[in-house]
Amino acid sequence: MSLEDFLWMFFSSAAPLTELRLSLPLAIVDHNIQWYYAFPVCFAGNLLPVPFLLLFLDPLAKLVSRVEIFRRLIEWVFKRTRRQGRLVEKYQRIGLVLVVAIPLPGTGAWTGAILAFLLGLEFKSSLRSIIIGVFIAAVIVTTLSLLGWIGALIAGLALITMVAFHLWRNSP
Repeated sequence: MSLEDFLWMFFSSAAPLTELRLSLPLAIVDHNIQWYYAFPVCFAGNLLPVPFLLLFLDPLAKLVSRVEIFRRLIEWVFKRTRRQGRLVEKYQRIGLVLVVAIPLPGTGAWTGAILAFLLGLEFKSSLRSIIIGVFIAAVIVTTLSLLGWIGALIAGLALITMVAFHLWRNSP
């Protein structure tokens, strides 16, 4: 794996639209990078923006909202994200894990961080839930890339069930 491969995997995984849902299968299938190299790089890249989003989204949104076009964009993103927030509002940490873990467009670490901010969730538990969700998504996407839909479905259901059970047992 070259430095160029490492950099594009890492930074495309950090991007809000692609995250690891696109960069991980591209690395494995199109670039023929072994999954055990691609997985940790894409996982780390996907997590890169999360602490910054959780800590600085409020002041950044206020600052950028001073410009009309950015205010409209932020309102659109927040409105769209709030629609997905029902699961998180109801189940808190487990809901946040599930929203982040489902490897579909409009879900992921960025959406999870925005939801945590909008719902006023605590930083530490939000970060932990997003990390778990990104890990589950990475396992599902890797399995899908290697084994096809059946393997991904089995791995995803097993991991989501284990995490949900663990969080349910340890919830206050």
